[in-house]
Amino acid sequence: MEIIQERQDQIEVFKVKGRLDSNTSPLLEEQLNLCLDKGSTRMVIDFEGLEYISSAGIRVILKTMKKLEHTQGKLVLCTLQDYVQEVFEIAGFDTYLTLEPTREKAIASWEKT
Repeated sequence: MEIIQERQDQIEVFKVKGRLDSNTSPLLEEQLNLCLDKGSTRMVIDFEGLEYISSAGIRVILKTMKKLEHTQGKLVLCTLQDYVQEVFEIAGFDTYLTLEPTREKAIASWEKT
């Protein structure tokens, strides 16, 4: 798995490529936690290059979202492949998470809050 992190409009953006599973999710969790520890409250995870997500990957997303809620922050997921979005929908997390079709809409969603 590859993670590219950048900052755009005061938002931490993580672009994830490959597989997010029990072997790779600790790496993403570590990078997300580093940003949380620095006080980041606005995060976007771009899943355009994500090929697969397991329950371990979903757990990292949910843990991060809960931590952000405690700081009045927010996590937005974007550009999910159909089969990755289906995983979130089947689990019922699509009503709990903010999912946007494009990175631009994910960044713009901050203007709504």
